[in-house]
Amino acid sequence: MSTPESSTSILTSRLRFAIPIVAVGAALAVGGLPRFAAHAALARQTAALSEPTVSVVVPTRAPAEQILVLAGDVQPYQEASLYARTSGYLRHWYADIGTHVQGGQLLAEIDAPEVDAELQQARSDAATASANYDIARVTATRWEDMLKSNAVSRQSSEENVSTMKAKQAMLAAARANVDRLAQLQSFEKVVAPFNGVVTVRNVDTGALIDAGNGGTPAALFRLAETDRLRVFVNVPQDQSADVAPGATAQLRVAQYPGRVFTGTVARNSGAIDPSSRTLRVEVDVDNADGSLLPGAFAEVSLPLSSAQPGWSVPANVLLFRPSGVQVAVVDAGGAVQLRNVTLGRDYGTRVEIRTGLQGTEQVIANPGDAIIAGQRVRMARSSTTPA
Repeated sequence: MSTPESSTSILTSRLRFAIPIVAVGAALAVGGLPRFAAHAALARQTAALSEPTVSVVVPTRAPAEQILVLAGDVQPYQEASLYARTSGYLRHWYADIGTHVQGGQLLAEIDAPEVDAELQQARSDAATASANYDIARVTATRWEDMLKSNAVSRQSSEENVSTMKAKQAMLAAARANVDRLAQLQSFEKVVAPFNGVVTVRNVDTGALIDAGNGGTPAALFRLAETDRLRVFVNVPQDQSADVAPGATAQLRVAQYPGRVFTGTVARNSGAIDPSSRTLRVEVDVDNADGSLLPGAFAEVSLPLSSAQPGWSVPANVLLFRPSGVQVAVVDAGGAVQLRNVTLGRDYGTRVEIRTGLQGTEQVIANPGDAIIAGQRVRMARSSTTPA
């Protein structure tokens, strides 16, 4: 039977052993729990990093029409340098630079007395040949009549007929020479071949005009048709198939800020220039008011039409790999798939995908270079960016 003193002694002894154990346990709890929490946080962070969060976009249908802006070269609808066809001195000119003239209008006259004299002589020769032919024809007719009554020999009659034919040929040659010199005399008048404006005048009254007999001739005038203009643009090869004849184009020039001129795609060269890999396209523009000037620089907006537009995605979804251009797609299970795609038109911040997408995919925006197929990711959001 224990006494109170012994019980107290036992309790005291137990407390001596329990207090250190409790203190050690408390110390472990105070120091260990944060460590355990840190381990748990690290595990969660590791798990989160093993499945990175990505932003995704959904492809949209690319527009059927795109506006391509290119530099244009404004040229007259037709232009010609006018040369003299006969030599002489310039008697007078009637149109200066900037003058609007009509087709057939007289621009200048050339004084060529030698041509006038030659024409007069040729007409006299033609008259002589005509008289000689008339005599030969009458003589041949008379000898043929006498041959019917055997009054002359057949040989004599045939000789007179041959003489008549020779005189007839000489008359034809004389008349041809008259026509030639008359045509040459008509070249003393320089006329406009079409409606247009005189852009160059190189001669003055009294100047010697050389038609090329004594060297290289110089152009008297330069005439340009400006009521209509041709604007030439060079379309890059990858977009040349989308330029349709008959499409409406818009032009802007520096001297008219804010003003838009309208033209029509008329034709193209039908061949790619091997030096620039571009297609030369002509846009015809009505310029009845004369606002546009030939030789000017223009900014041309061309509509490019695509019969089968592809899918439009932001340019930052593209991955350029050795195997080709790819995009990263998130499947239904959250895994990454890499798709090879074919690029189409370039819209600047967006590009067209011709092949490789169906249009319903979740495409990763701004994917890292280290992304691989089969990698698991978490999608932050799904958005459709307008084309």
